[in-house]
Amino acid sequence: MKVGLAGQGAFGIKHLEAIQNIPGIEVITLVGGSPASTEEVAKKFHIPHWTSDLAESLKQPGLEAVILASPTQMHAKQGVACMRAGKHVQIEIPVSDSLADAELLLKTQQKTGVLCMGGHTRRFNPSHQFIHKRITAGELKIQQMDVQTYFFRRTNMNAAGKPRSWTDHLLWHHACHTVDLFMYQTGETVSECYALQGPKHPDLGIAMDMNIVMKVPSGAICTLSLSFNNNGPLGTFFRYICDNGTYIARYDELVDGYQKPIDVSKVDVSMNGIELQDREFFAAIKEGRKPNADITQVVPAMQVLDKLERILERERQGRAAS
Repeated sequence: MKVGLAGQGAFGIKHLEAIQNIPGIEVITLVGGSPASTEEVAKKFHIPHWTSDLAESLKQPGLEAVILASPTQMHAKQGVACMRAGKHVQIEIPVSDSLADAELLLKTQQKTGVLCMGGHTRRFNPSHQFIHKRITAGELKIQQMDVQTYFFRRTNMNAAGKPRSWTDHLLWHHACHTVDLFMYQTGETVSECYALQGPKHPDLGIAMDMNIVMKVPSGAICTLSLSFNNNGPLGTFFRYICDNGTYIARYDELVDGYQKPIDVSKVDVSMNGIELQDREFFAAIKEGRKPNADITQVVPAMQVLDKLERILERERQGRAAS
């Protein structure tokens, strides 16, 4: 299968490294915002064609699918362009930074008939897969999820420590992981939610601290704390408090409530969540089925984020009025 990638930054490189472990996949074109770094990455991964123009990339002979690891603000426009060109597309999380754009992606997918998948990696991490398999087997029931998403990002740098051309967002990016995972693991749609945020950064223009609470109809609750001010261990920690045990997941690793490691090496064919995510995308194309994290499954999380954003806006207006 001949595929393309848009985004030569830190996460684009993670996908290229993952694809090296997937037989039968050839990356034939790379789209990037910086000509110099795009050429550098293309040569490193032996990609024959590179460009700063997605339209040019979409015309490459034999291209079947595209992975978008570009800045969030470009996702919807690029995703629509890929689908209208007849290419299957996987869009890194979040698929957009608004509900309207997510719904546009859904409508375009329905009209074109190609695949549109969200890059919701937490669904594929072996740690979360372990929990999901036990839930679907009836061995576990979630009572509460406590999640901490902590980074130190007072300057606009990416995961590789290089300057970003765009600004990250706690709600539409990092909270999206947990909102989607909470509903995926409980098998329910959020029925109640609330959010609070701290002051906005004077230069970045985004809230640097945020708290979110959610509930599903069965009664399970989720508490999410997010910060770009945390000067300590970075990343996201998920505590699953269940009726039959407590588990703590961090990316592809899992321990119980007493920090005893749990072997998840046999959960799937890889311990790399991004590789498993990409494998699902390519397998769904080959098998002619909808993938896990299909756009139809992603939109409900975007609806919750939209509701939370409106709650935060009402809170801001209330403070301004007082």
